[in-house]
Amino acid sequence: MSQQAHPPYEAAEPETPNLDFAGTTPYEDYVKADVLTHLQHTLSDDPGEMVFLVTTQVMELWFTVIVHEWETAARALRADDVPTALAALKRSVRELEALNASWKPLGQLTPAQFNSYRSALGEGSGFQSAMYRRLEFLLGEKSASMLVPHRGALRVHAELEKALHEPSLYDEVVRLLARRGHAIPDSVLHRDVSGRYEPSDAVEAAWTEIYSGDQNAELARLGEALSDVAELVWRWRNDHLVATRRAMGAKAGTGGSAGVAWLEKRARKNVFPELWTARSHV
Repeated sequence: MSQQAHPPYEAAEPETPNLDFAGTTPYEDYVKADVLTHLQHTLSDDPGEMVFLVTTQVMELWFTVIVHEWETAARALRADDVPTALAALKRSVRELEALNASWKPLGQLTPAQFNSYRSALGEGSGFQSAMYRRLEFLLGEKSASMLVPHRGALRVHAELEKALHEPSLYDEVVRLLARRGHAIPDSVLHRDVSGRYEPSDAVEAAWTEIYSGDQNAELARLGEALSDVAELVWRWRNDHLVATRRAMGAKAGTGGSAGVAWLEKRARKNVFPELWTARSHV
């Protein structure tokens, strides 16, 4: 009995995407990729400078996203909307992980490699990053002197000055603890928010009580989300320190900074300090 021949399998033709646009593509209109990929203007002939420049620009973009998340979280906490704040903080944790990974292209620089284009930086230093300064302000690391480098950029200076005089993310957390019944003194609740946040025994006691209770309670989960953020900020500072030490040793940094000595001092500081000290009392 003969077997009937079957026609060969014919794969369905994939749908052809729309390729004809009157102007730029919708992707370009939204992402502005052409703008982003033409912002790189190297100042030396060394091929490694492009990696340094692009990595630094990528870091600035991550700073911008993280500032957005923490400002979202601060507004939500002000409105007693902890779930929205938690969602923003958890997103920022993933974004901090991506930011920290940005050190990978720079972490293996030898002194000779860095010196081949270091002179192109002139007086430029990451210390002068306005967006990073806003990030630090949200963490409670504030100082009016940090506005000085930006006096010549009116919009940037105004944004930083506004951020200086607004409560930090952690200020909003502490105020939430007070509204939830924890005994936070007026000296903490009504402090001058334009100054650096200083640890408080009362805030430490509040976190001790929270961590001694239900681990699934809203405030305990908030504490852990903030701890995740604080740990990654610490890792960022340490990765910065290690990359700098590897590339330039103990030499003075660009822009007149103290270089490694200044970074070592920063790396020793904890963000949201009472969240860490309270653990010793649980």
